[in-house]
Amino acid sequence: MKQLKITKFPALDYAGNEAFNTLSTNLSFAGASVKKIMITSCHAAEGKSYLSMNLMRTLAQRGIKVALVDADLRRSLVNSDYGLKYEDGRSDGKGLSHFLAGMVGMDEVIYQTDIPNAIMVPVGRDVPNPLALLTNSHFAELLDMLSRMADYVIVDAPPVSVVIDAAEIAKACDGTLIAVHYNDVSRQELLDVKQQIEQTGCPILGTVLNQVDYDNYMGRKYYKSYSKYGKYAITESIINEATKRKRNERLYGLSCALRLRRGRWCADQRRNVCHAGCSGSRRCAASVCYLAQYAGHGTLPAGSL
Repeated sequence: MKQLKITKFPALDYAGNEAFNTLSTNLSFAGASVKKIMITSCHAAEGKSYLSMNLMRTLAQRGIKVALVDADLRRSLVNSDYGLKYEDGRSDGKGLSHFLAGMVGMDEVIYQTDIPNAIMVPVGRDVPNPLALLTNSHFAELLDMLSRMADYVIVDAPPVSVVIDAAEIAKACDGTLIAVHYNDVSRQELLDVKQQIEQTGCPILGTVLNQVDYDNYMGRKYYKSYSKYGKYAITESIINEATKRKRNERLYGLSCALRLRRGRWCADQRRNVCHAGCSGSRRCAASVCYLAQYAGHGTLPAGSL
């Protein structure tokens, strides 16, 4: 398998690690049949690629085999933003578009990254008509192959409200996560995206709030509560330092909510963050249960999806 280096992968702070750990854990509640996950957004610049790349890294670091497919054939920034370097030192190489166009075989576009347990299919080159490539059978065949090689396949798709590509990609996936820019997307816009995706038969797994105001979602009280957890506690000096450093900044990417089927357990038993009022000892009666440690503060009330 060809090698691929990711040279510009920024490190996450404590809050970032916790958020992505929560999201990766919550994915298991979607069920064993959900392996091919599309990540999209309503508009451009909402952080879908940031979410895709960091979720891939978090899952891989936990020993879970994961594959990422960059399927934004129109305007992908992964190559440049994350500094992808191929075996010959080039910043571009064979990718998804080359395979879908029949120019190379499947094994020519699957790369082993420098992150253990993580493989990747980069986007390849820009093409004039991406939709024509995505509608052929090669795309679904690629995802099926990757699902046999990995526990999860993450597909970074274009925004839904901008082009129709994401709806076509959703047909080959088992579920969708929607990246939502905090306080920048209306409820109606999100409902329109939800409806468009669900018409493809691909269920909505949940939403991930991005660019969340740090002080509103990550106050001192939450971190200070860790002092009650013995060896898992972090010192107050670290808490204060982290809070001070992040004050008045906008945290890039970290509140998540996963839709659960009726009757599943609420996963966040520490805080019981469920707008239906469920707890760790009761079954959740809501169709939407906000599971992340930062979720559920007004933008997307329970039942809105």
